[in-house]
Amino acid sequence: MQRAPTPSLLLEVWREVCRHIDIDESLARIAPILAQTLPVTRVLVRRVDREAQRLVTIAEGSVAQEQAAPPAARSDLDGAALALVTGWLKQDQVQSWRAGESSALRRALASEAAGAPPRALVAGPLRDAGDGVADGAANGLLLVEGADELVERANVVALLLEPVSVALANDRRLHEMARLREAAEAENRALLSRLQRNDITESVVGADSGLKDVMTRVEQVSRTDAPVLILGETGSGKEVVARSIHVKSRRSGGPFLRVNCGAIPSELVDSELFGHERGSFTGALAQRKGWFERADGGTLFLDEIAELPAAAQVRLLRVLQDGSFERVGGQHALNVDVRIVAATHRDMQQMIADGRFRQDLWFRISVFPIALPSLRERRQDVGPLARHFAERAGLRLHGVPLVPGDDDIARLESYPWPGNVRELAAVIERAAILGDGRHLEIAAALGGAAASVAAAPPPAAAPSNPASPDADPASLDGAHASLDAAMIRHIEEALAATGGRIEGPAGAAARLDVNPHTLRSRMRKLGIDWRRFRPGSSATPVPR
Repeated sequence: MQRAPTPSLLLEVWREVCRHIDIDESLARIAPILAQTLPVTRVLVRRVDREAQRLVTIAEGSVAQEQAAPPAARSDLDGAALALVTGWLKQDQVQSWRAGESSALRRALASEAAGAPPRALVAGPLRDAGDGVADGAANGLLLVEGADELVERANVVALLLEPVSVALANDRRLHEMARLREAAEAENRALLSRLQRNDITESVVGADSGLKDVMTRVEQVSRTDAPVLILGETGSGKEVVARSIHVKSRRSGGPFLRVNCGAIPSELVDSELFGHERGSFTGALAQRKGWFERADGGTLFLDEIAELPAAAQVRLLRVLQDGSFERVGGQHALNVDVRIVAATHRDMQQMIADGRFRQDLWFRISVFPIALPSLRERRQDVGPLARHFAERAGLRLHGVPLVPGDDDIARLESYPWPGNVRELAAVIERAAILGDGRHLEIAAALGGAAASVAAAPPPAAAPSNPASPDADPASLDGAHASLDAAMIRHIEEALAATGGRIEGPAGAAARLDVNPHTLRSRMRKLGIDWRRFRPGSSATPVPR
């Protein structure tokens, strides 16, 4: 038999180990290489399963011309055999037997089938540092079968233990990553199921219609790390917009964490946002990371930020200024890289004027404000949203998607939706439950609210919009004029004086000393059309 130099043999073995991450493929290619130098017929790698008291065959490589009876894929070990195998592994020595020799250790290691042709056997321990064996012993073994001459060259087989150990470790890592991936995918599917979503990057309903302007601003700001303030009524979908900003940003691979500032007790706000050290207060039994630390590298969505107490506002301002903070009871500054997206339904300008919100913090969080219209301001989205929620409700309740009819859509569009999208989702869910998951009972789900809307007089019979140029000015000047009416008159006077211009030094916003976006949002809510005040408009009203 032609014998190649040992260094050349080891080089070929190492090449195959480094070339293939799957140990089955590595061993299948290594066996023929060994057969060119050694009288080898088969090579096996086995692992000790100590809990189940078994030897498990991990991989096998055979020379094509030889047909050897395979060992059992799993061979049980009694207490004595397991002790014998583990004791040999601790010694870290190569053991060999000729074809006619036998011993208790050989029988335990090889588990050869009855009637198998006699073979010489060389066995050596394989170490995998990441296998987690408590006593530090090897947990795998290499078995090389062949002719008796193999025993005389057991020292060459000993040189193979290191590369094959690397192949065994690679195989363990490969299977571990596969298990982790499967676990992550299962957790992801469970999370999407709880969120009633098909995909984490699911599109926003109404992005091409009622929310078109909003999504344009989302596209603009998502490319930056600028703080964003989302203004909108409760239930209008502020979190959906915030998540869309995160998904479209460079931080999409990082965490997106939502904190409801209004739901945190005032005495725990600092601990929740910034964390605390052990023993910093009664009940602080261990160190705890706050929301800012957990959101490092991602986006922190501060919902209802207007509810933060004054002390927390001061600490939040510092984080936004230099990205550093201290845990409660801590003595060292911590630095984080977090993008802030805040949201509120409050009138922030009024809160600043009343001294309930810091103006300098307002300037920090409102670098890029986004005004989110209410659902009644984008009634064209009611139908798509209703179909979206109906499909999910049907699948969840009965496994079949539900579809609202044209009459149902018309009924839903006639409702004012004071609770916005959140209320619409609740109504559709209730309608699906009332229909036993087989159809939607929209009229019953809306209840008395729908009846009152249907019975309301048409707008033409009793104009309710005081912004209309046909409205009686005297009705706005009496002692019982509403606050909205007074605001309408004040804004219209500013628009008339500026020729319908809102932004800029000569605009109505500057004249009224408010943010232009805040003014536009207020005008939408009050039904004021700035175009009527442009020069040349046939409907330009006379200032009141």
